Amino acid sequence: MRNYIKRSLESVLKRAASEFPAIVLTGPRQSGKTTLLQHLFGTRCRYISLEPLDIQASALQDPRSFLEMYPPPIIFDEVQYAPELLPYIKERIDANRQENGQYLLTGSQNLLLAEKVTESLAGRAAMLRLLPLSRREMEGHPQLALPWEREHWSSLKSSNVFGKLWQGFLRGGYPELATQPNRDASLWQASYIQTYLERDVRTLRQVGDLTQYQNFLRILASRSAQLLNLTDVARDLGVAVNTIKAWLSVLEATYQVIVLRPYFANVGKRLVKTPKVYFTDVGTLCYLAGLKDPEHAASGPLGGAIMETAVLSEIVKTLTHRGIDPQIYFWRTMAGTEVDFVIETGGKLVPIEVKLSATPRPTMAAAINVFQRDMESAAMPGYVVHPGDIHLPLGSGVTALPFAAL
Repeated sequence: MRNYIKRSLESVLKRAASEFPAIVLTGPRQSGKTTLLQHLFGTRCRYISLEPLDIQASALQDPRSFLEMYPPPIIFDEVQYAPELLPYIKERIDANRQENGQYLLTGSQNLLLAEKVTESLAGRAAMLRLLPLSRREMEGHPQLALPWEREHWSSLKSSNVFGKLWQGFLRGGYPELATQPNRDASLWQASYIQTYLERDVRTLRQVGDLTQYQNFLRILASRSAQLLNLTDVARDLGVAVNTIKAWLSVLEATYQVIVLRPYFANVGKRLVKTPKVYFTDVGTLCYLAGLKDPEHAASGPLGGAIMETAVLSEIVKTLTHRGIDPQIYFWRTMAGTEVDFVIETGGKLVPIEVKLSATPRPTMAAAINVFQRDMESAAMPGYVVHPGDIHLPLGSGVTALPFAAL
């Protein structure tokens, strides 16, 4: 397949197809779900998209005949357009339970789909998620371990000089932009948001006014990486707080944002309970914030939020594409000491701070040191991730790490 980029999820998908009768691959629109399934299974599976209205009508009118016409092994794309098929797929699977890899389904809407899959295909389907490309996938190292998993540091040399790094943030990780470097990123993002609003959001009952919802997206972009006060957002938009909560759940269910919640542990300090919101793709954040120029993005008021989004996105994508549900939090005391990200792994906690300065200094490790003292044996060595190319220790148990080495 021309310009195909190898995905970290490939080995997980192959294993799932050999162990389950069905696979449900979800993720945001345009994240590469169809391309991935056709690349791995295209030679043995027929492909049918359920998006065309005539196909939908045929599937809904007589589901049994439709499934007779398209027997397994088969890829059904955009299954959220015909969720009524799922009980009939279950019927077919149960008639031939011992055969795995029969039905490969994709969907870009988690809200209704997860409910229907749980009802119909519990125990019969592997649920996997495909997000936009991670940096390691774009650079051709899809199986690269995360820093705290490595025994030896990779000798990979970073070519991410300042301009290239921030240009990459502006473009984001959607495969169409990654494989077509000459595509105009802001035009593509504008079209993507419009398609997302028209196709994914309009169909959900929680959203009435699309213009207001688009304003909500822009307000979220301006408050990315900050503690999110839903009452303030509701007041700014002139809508009820419950509406904002419903809209946020729509964004989360359609994989457009990651809602990060605070880490709680019994350490005798009161911690803040308000969540933070990050966009799943850093390019979406830059587009909604109106940024088109790398220098403006890096030096503007959202520079820190963009850098944090890029780091969180890379970790979330890397873990999600292993078939893992990432356990990531932030840590903040009432006194204001804050660690940007805390990753729970194997019962331990990895603290990560993100800094906009490319010149790491020992003082940047202060919050991680406080976290490590409070968490004692649960805390692992921490990292200060920055946009430069310097890799060095910042005192005991903390390492400065270039974003390119994450």
